[in-house]
Amino acid sequence: MISKRMRPLVENNSAIRVMFEEGKRLASLYGVENVFDFSLGNPNVPAPASVNQAIADVLREEDSVTVHGYMSNAGFSDTRKAVADSLNRRFGTDFGEENIVMISGAAGGLNAVLKAILDPGDEVATFAPYFMEYKNYVANYDARLVEVPSNSETFLPDLTALGNAITEKTRAVLINNPNNPTGVIYPEESIIRLAELLSAKEKVYGHAIYLISDEPYRELAYDGAKVPFVTRYYSDAIVVYSFSKSLSLPGERIGYVAVPDKAEDAKDLTQAIVIANRVLGHVNAPSLMQRMLVRCIDEETDLNAYDRNRKLLYEGLTECGFQCVKPEGAFYLFVKSPTTDEIQFCESAKKYNILFVPGGSFACPGYVRIAYCVSYDTIKNSLPAFRKLAEEYHLK
Repeated sequence: MISKRMRPLVENNSAIRVMFEEGKRLASLYGVENVFDFSLGNPNVPAPASVNQAIADVLREEDSVTVHGYMSNAGFSDTRKAVADSLNRRFGTDFGEENIVMISGAAGGLNAVLKAILDPGDEVATFAPYFMEYKNYVANYDARLVEVPSNSETFLPDLTALGNAITEKTRAVLINNPNNPTGVIYPEESIIRLAELLSAKEKVYGHAIYLISDEPYRELAYDGAKVPFVTRYYSDAIVVYSFSKSLSLPGERIGYVAVPDKAEDAKDLTQAIVIANRVLGHVNAPSLMQRMLVRCIDEETDLNAYDRNRKLLYEGLTECGFQCVKPEGAFYLFVKSPTTDEIQFCESAKKYNILFVPGGSFACPGYVRIAYCVSYDTIKNSLPAFRKLAEEYHLK
């Protein structure tokens, strides 16, 4: 018999994964080219050629025992230095290798950070809509996720609501920038005001309130938009990053956590994250991917491909009459459902072989998330189906 804690998770399996499996079923019936699956945030842009070449070079040139062996739980020294140096060049920070912990993707990093800082009964605040796994991650450590509404028009943080939600039990505020599912980027002004709020609350309650910034989409920003690097604005900030999107490596599970020296108990905090990484069973980030990163730390994915998809889908849907905040980052559209029951809307879309995820999965009912990290042809070919869907709801 499975545990009581796992039973509700099994019963309420991820809506994203459910839709993904439904997409495979429909493709077997109607053909892949006739099914428009926008459910999963799985990059369709290939990894840069230099990444594959670097992996081959590592296997050919470096010692096999080292490449496939254990290292410090924090990661290879030269990999951590490469990450620190890259951040310093791009953001004017002053990280050293001792500030960096290599981890198995952003999910592994978030869990290591949360395990390092949370005691039972603690609270973590986050802005809705948010990535659906946050609640499960926080619950792993017998803490509670506090949902704070965003501005309903812009999906930017509602800092008044956050101020009311923070209590003595608040141990961290978790943000995702650029945001999944909305594609909104929290601008510098929002981060500055957020930092001021948290600094004031730290003085009130007499303990650190960490700002955890989950940033797997940091490099996916369009139209000249900039993603503020939070450690420049707030001392008790922790950055969690994954190369899943920036290098199109979601299955390789490689990323890092960055803890600045000015964070409260920085050395102990970093060491706690390292140990949490081990006791959670990750042990260390994948060795081969760490060796690759030393050679490819500043490589970038083809942002133009995502931007082209973004423009085509946004323009196509708004022309049909659908409502959506134009995303500045990531690769999602968060579209207002034409009916209050967005699950019924998702079911209606299936009649046209369109698959997307209900907003209730992101604590924001009344919307649906559409992942446009698919082929350009998939988007182009889906637009007639979207027009039929819009006609069903009399949007034009």
